[in-house]
Amino acid sequence: MERFVVAGGARLAGEVQVTGAKNSVLKLMAASLLAQGRTTLTQVPDILDVSIMSELLLRLGCGVERAGATVRIDVPERPGHEADYDLVRRMRASITVLGPLLARCGEAKVALPGGDAIGSRGLDMHIAGLQKLGATAAIEHGYLVAEAPRLTGTQLWLDFPSVGATETLLLAAVLAKGTTTIDNAAREPDLVDLCEFLVAMGARIGGIGTSTLEIEGVEALSPTTHETLPDRIVAGTWAVAACLTRGDVFVRGGRVDHLENALDKLVTAGAAVTPAPDGFGVRMECRPRAVDVVTLPYPGFPTDLQPMVLALNAVAEGTAMVTENVFEARWMFVNELTRLGADVRTDGHHAVVRGRERLSGAPVTAHDIRAGAALVLAGLVAEGVTEVHEAHHIDRGYEGFAEALVTLGADVRRERGPDPLF
Repeated sequence: MERFVVAGGARLAGEVQVTGAKNSVLKLMAASLLAQGRTTLTQVPDILDVSIMSELLLRLGCGVERAGATVRIDVPERPGHEADYDLVRRMRASITVLGPLLARCGEAKVALPGGDAIGSRGLDMHIAGLQKLGATAAIEHGYLVAEAPRLTGTQLWLDFPSVGATETLLLAAVLAKGTTTIDNAAREPDLVDLCEFLVAMGARIGGIGTSTLEIEGVEALSPTTHETLPDRIVAGTWAVAACLTRGDVFVRGGRVDHLENALDKLVTAGAAVTPAPDGFGVRMECRPRAVDVVTLPYPGFPTDLQPMVLALNAVAEGTAMVTENVFEARWMFVNELTRLGADVRTDGHHAVVRGRERLSGAPVTAHDIRAGAALVLAGLVAEGVTEVHEAHHIDRGYEGFAEALVTLGADVRRERGPDPLF
């Protein structure tokens, strides 16, 4: 088990490069199953989740080759249709292979996914949507099993703009017979990236970037080459880090148009945000002011940045209310943040944060990707040394996290911790 050891007191300054988006590239890799032949993806981040998805595709009979930030996926005429538990349990995004396998093979058997411990993320909308498309779909012995000789287009309405459900139904519908409409669809930039990838493969999709997608099914798709869009959550993480440490950081590759809500909150906290053609700069010259945040589906404040803004409020001037509307178990992170001296009280969906001048270093544990990153950032503004255990969570979503922090002036190192007793 590895950990990050963080010495407090650093002011981050300099430039950091944003990698390709985790939440996009994993879906692009799964979508490659829709076309026989070689698909090439560029700007692929070197993160643990990409390795897990690569292994899953290999087990489905694909060839996967990586060279730097480029991944080439060779899909056979008929890939395997079963995704085993030992891989799927490690990463929620594995469920994304469900739609492509059902569309290509007429059947799919995918183990129920695992991933971050941030709350229940049911598959009811996935199953109901696939059934309306003409599939038989049910959960059997820990697997989601679906069958359909060929899917048929239909009208779909999502009770909630779920990214996962939108992706699954979109990926199934592109090869269905007829037209499918998905109303109340998710609008995240990662989903737009997936739609543009599918269009390059020959899919016919209208309403991209809106809450209504119209998909005209085609007989077959062709492999393509596609550049992954920049990771807005990684970019947002660096932006918050600059504010926390009263630093001055240029986030190269970050897109302001994907982070308008989050960056507006940082301006309210006292930061200066300067857009540029190739990224944006964030500078903070004083103690941040407390900011209220309500997480919502895009274009609202991203739930994946909620732990970072909670850490920011922990050292801000004043009191803030943070409301979590997407994942109910995000508050697991609060217990660790309070170990660093933060004053946080939770009640249902709400957390009240009373800012303190300084936190104090302590051993803490990362329970998911974003909480882990937020704890490392909190350690940068804590007196003494903070140890963030279970570093592998951070590896799932951030390429070279510790190395980038060191480049910006932080005192962070990675080391092996004691093995667990049980």
